[in-house]
Amino acid sequence: MRKYLFLTGLLVLLFSLAGCNKLASPEERLNEYTKLWNDQNFAEMYKSYVAPSTKEKVKKEDYVDRYQTIYKSLGIKSIKVTPLAKEEKDWKGEKAVLPINVQMDTSAGPVSFKKKATLKKEETDKEEAWFIDWNPSYIFPQMEEGDKIRIETRKGSRGQIFDRNGNSLAVNGQGYSAGVKAGEIDNDTAAKSKLAELLGIKTEFIDKQLKQSWVQPGHFVPLKNISAYDNKKLQQLRTIPGFAVEEITMRQYPYKEALGHLTGYIGDINSEELKKLKSKGYSEQDKVGKRGLEQLLEEELHAQDGKRIYIEKEKGEPVTVAEKPPKNGKDIKVAINAEMQKTIYEQLKGKPGTAAAIDPKNGEVLALVSSPAFDPNEFVLGVSGSRYEELENDPAKPLLNRFAATYAPGSTIKPITAAIGLKAGTLDPAEERPIKGLHWQKDASWGSYSVTRVKDPGEPINLQRAFIYSDNIYFAQTALEAGKEKMANGLRSFGFAEKLPFAYPIRASQISNSGSLDKEILLGDTGYGQGEVLTSMLHLASTYGAIVNDGVMMKPQLYVGEKADVWKKDLLSKESAALLKQDLRLVIQKGTAKEADMPGFALAGKTGTAEIKLEQGTTGKENGLFVAYDQKNPAFIMALMVEGAEEEGGSKAAIGVSKQVFLKWKEISS
Repeated sequence: MRKYLFLTGLLVLLFSLAGCNKLASPEERLNEYTKLWNDQNFAEMYKSYVAPSTKEKVKKEDYVDRYQTIYKSLGIKSIKVTPLAKEEKDWKGEKAVLPINVQMDTSAGPVSFKKKATLKKEETDKEEAWFIDWNPSYIFPQMEEGDKIRIETRKGSRGQIFDRNGNSLAVNGQGYSAGVKAGEIDNDTAAKSKLAELLGIKTEFIDKQLKQSWVQPGHFVPLKNISAYDNKKLQQLRTIPGFAVEEITMRQYPYKEALGHLTGYIGDINSEELKKLKSKGYSEQDKVGKRGLEQLLEEELHAQDGKRIYIEKEKGEPVTVAEKPPKNGKDIKVAINAEMQKTIYEQLKGKPGTAAAIDPKNGEVLALVSSPAFDPNEFVLGVSGSRYEELENDPAKPLLNRFAATYAPGSTIKPITAAIGLKAGTLDPAEERPIKGLHWQKDASWGSYSVTRVKDPGEPINLQRAFIYSDNIYFAQTALEAGKEKMANGLRSFGFAEKLPFAYPIRASQISNSGSLDKEILLGDTGYGQGEVLTSMLHLASTYGAIVNDGVMMKPQLYVGEKADVWKKDLLSKESAALLKQDLRLVIQKGTAKEADMPGFALAGKTGTAEIKLEQGTTGKENGLFVAYDQKNPAFIMALMVEGAEEEGGSKAAIGVSKQVFLKWKEISS
């Protein structure tokens, strides 16, 4: 019995050992290999599955590094390697051929191929097994020993920005890469010093660039990019021995400072921007919009680079593996009239100020000016820290975008105050008010505070005379008669305290800091544009559109050709609009803007001087404003403001600039 049990146990052990030594089939081995391949576990693929005979020719480091380098540089992901159906297999004896299908996503698009995987039965020190007879065709079928994988980037073109007439605002033009020819300047200290000074770099930087490993005598060594507009600097650079220059593609802004704040500029993507945009295909080499339209329209303007993956054959022509064509950014046409914008900017002559011009009929915005400004061609090259600090510390604040800001409108709000009173039925335009003197207060509860007017005409004041004399007292009384609710609601009906429905971000106009007019003095001051009321020039110009359009105010439009859309309607009756048109014309003919009355025009509008001071009775900064349009040809309404105009007569400064704009524009457009 014991002998029987011993023999039985021995047989079980022998069968077990036989089971343990059973050779895994080629299919099983290939399945295990493809699982590792899908996981990109190249080290284990090599260690346990690549044939020993192959390992004699391909070392582990070469195999693993090659796969990892290729997959990383080609952006390969979502790889899926699948053994195909059994009936497609074919093997005999020591060799097995099994088909597989390989699919992957690359930076140049999807790649898929079928491959006949060859397995060989070979012995190792430990066992006999089936192994992959590996060669470079497992990476890509067309690949052979000695071949190299290459990836080529094909740049897409960034979309360009044009004005309504096709004038270039931001385009892909040419610039220059300024540098030196190695060997011609290396020991010329004076030449390097002059070159460094003109380029705004250090001589040490020039030496460092010349010492790069790839530099050979006669090679062009780039140092800094230069705008095509910087002809004077180029001429000076060309006189330096050893200086060299090459043309490069560069973003250009032909209108320079005149549209600097509006166009903005592009620059190298930073780490924070890349973090947000990487999922959209951006890379460390990309440039992005930094401000203005370039930033606002980044998504539409951005180009997607194309990629081509190819095999550089040791013998024969290159073979393309995958290719994704570049996708150019979208060209955009805005409603801006660049020549009008340039005219306004030039007439401001560097004075701090801002202006907006809008077509009242369709809301198309023809100009958005901020003065002074910066040249975006300088910024696209990358400004130095010292240059940026110089601009930042400039008292005129050229980096401040004034057209996107809000300001106290002063007396330019009086037509809106009148429109609110007329609509509410609290203002009788014919009624004459017996206002006397230069100061007025409602009652003793106002303490020492009073409303001041510039002139006492010595006669009762009705609406027409109030416009001609720009009578602060009359319009303060008009606001008080309307009452806090009707006045605040009236301003809201004109879009105050509401986001401006405009594609470019501009600060919303406000009624007051709190949004209400619950204090009498604040209510009265608001009636003539002081108090806490603030507006952008674009919104201010738009409100006058309600007078031109008999009560209809159009939505301001950034893009040309958009369908005209009403923003506000029923703001005043046709009769009230006609009355205000007449009064605004009289402001030019007989009133505070007589200097703007010119032959060939029928200008209508309103002046304004906004006092920026801490308390009544003190002196402070004054902003001069003027809103005007030509009643003969109301093609545009322009609202213009000059900062710090107290020494130029407040609104007189704005009148002087505006007058020249209308004259120059007529000359240009006729």
